[in-house]
Amino acid sequence: MLTPSCPIVGIGASAGGLTALKSLFNVIPNDTGAAFVVIQHLDPRHESLTAEILTRSTTMPAVQIVDGMKVQANHVYVIPPNAYLTLDDHIFKLNKPVLHHGLRMPIDTFLWSLAEQHEDRAIAIIVSGTGSDGTLGLRGVKGSGGMVLAQSPDSADYAGMPNNAIATGLVDFICPVQEMPTHIKQYLQHSYLRKQTNTKQDVDIPKEEKSHLNAILTFLKNNIGHDFRAYKQGTLGRRISRRMELNHLKTMPEYLSFMRKNEGEANLLFKDLLIGVTAFFRDPEAFTAFEQKVIIPLVESKHNDQPIRVWIPGCATGEEAYSIAMLLVENLDKSNKHCNIQVFASDIDETALTYGRAGLYPENIAANVSETRLLRFFNKEDHSYRVKKSLRELVTFAGQNLISDPPFSNLDIISCRNLLIYLSAEVQSKILALFHFALRENGHLFLGHSETSSQQEVLFKSLTKKWRIYQRTGPARSTSSIQFPIASESKRTPSPFAHKQIFDKNKLRLGEVAQQFLLQEFAPAAVLVNAKNQILHF
Repeated sequence: MLTPSCPIVGIGASAGGLTALKSLFNVIPNDTGAAFVVIQHLDPRHESLTAEILTRSTTMPAVQIVDGMKVQANHVYVIPPNAYLTLDDHIFKLNKPVLHHGLRMPIDTFLWSLAEQHEDRAIAIIVSGTGSDGTLGLRGVKGSGGMVLAQSPDSADYAGMPNNAIATGLVDFICPVQEMPTHIKQYLQHSYLRKQTNTKQDVDIPKEEKSHLNAILTFLKNNIGHDFRAYKQGTLGRRISRRMELNHLKTMPEYLSFMRKNEGEANLLFKDLLIGVTAFFRDPEAFTAFEQKVIIPLVESKHNDQPIRVWIPGCATGEEAYSIAMLLVENLDKSNKHCNIQVFASDIDETALTYGRAGLYPENIAANVSETRLLRFFNKEDHSYRVKKSLRELVTFAGQNLISDPPFSNLDIISCRNLLIYLSAEVQSKILALFHFALRENGHLFLGHSETSSQQEVLFKSLTKKWRIYQRTGPARSTSSIQFPIASESKRTPSPFAHKQIFDKNKLRLGEVAQQFLLQEFAPAAVLVNAKNQILHF
């Protein structure tokens, strides 16, 4: 990714959106240092006057985009009719629109591109409109560390798009458009944003900040129950800085004090540290290769009634788990075989798991799911699609921490895409060894496009380097060869504050408090299995 020269604000609008846009640009300063890109639902048969209209509401230059135009700070850009817009660093690329069941999704298309190109220097705004365009794109922006705002529904002419955005739980600020410039300006002025460091690089934070970082992570561990010290310091530092900026705080000690005084902040930081960017059949070419290299040969090798076991650690809201389940069902039908499909989708985010279990997704998944699959595997509801029960029953969602909880076993496939890149090299190596242990002989591993198993070449061979698809090699490994849990808990140093919280909140007697801490510190990991060695509980 090229180093960006200015932040970019993507604004999605539909019905009633022009009124909101005029109100927004009436109050946005002309010197924020950001570029503003307006993505509207426009009639493809008529010329757009939006750029001309917005020149009356702002002193910034407002122009309609042409292909190849370069993005400049303190400018307003408007998408032309009958086009989809993406970015190549700071160059606009116009493409022909793609209809999905009669739906156009230009907002999602642009926001996904914006998130992938500019990460935490991306800002997404959803204002008045009907439908759900923008909800998938804002997931990309938030997952890449950017900021998301939505117009308060009661101030919008049409509340459909803002309501769908808010329903994701990923919106940082919900407010009338007149209040948005304050949040934008404060976000852009924060020091961490000016460092322009790729969030996926393992860049150490300054030595003087390490103790403060550890104090914050300890507080988070004691209050949420999850330890993030295995994550790359660059990722941790920038995600914490993002929360500091949103709360207008300048130093980590200030932020730690703020966390202690505000009960919900630890949970908000926890959610920001979870990288939940996902979509149905994300990276379609990768899924095509995955089907050809893994799914088809696997189905051919199975006899009737043999189980097919798949594990998706870090599953987020479940789109990838359902995508793989669909591929298995389709290929079993083609082969006229009846195998028991068991897809285990695990994550530490219970909110995301609940979303996945419900299987209710916005209608713009039609951009990634074919019409044939929508008819077969989904029921259409109001501006949404719900996964049919027959497919939901194949996927088991489970709360599980890849670093500290026991793995699933006897697996044919593990799909762990775009999670390892956020973990330290040492932890990545240990997880790959754990995956080798959990897979059956000749089982397959599917990683994200920025990940590799090169650290463990003795354990996996590459089937396609471009799409990060691997096959397990070598002999079976005994449990004694696996270090577990992967990240040791022995370094944990609970704060006196955390002890007080547990005692006061649950009103336990002193003996019960002592027992609770002894179990937490010294009890070994345990797993309950049945006679077939299938995991029932951990």
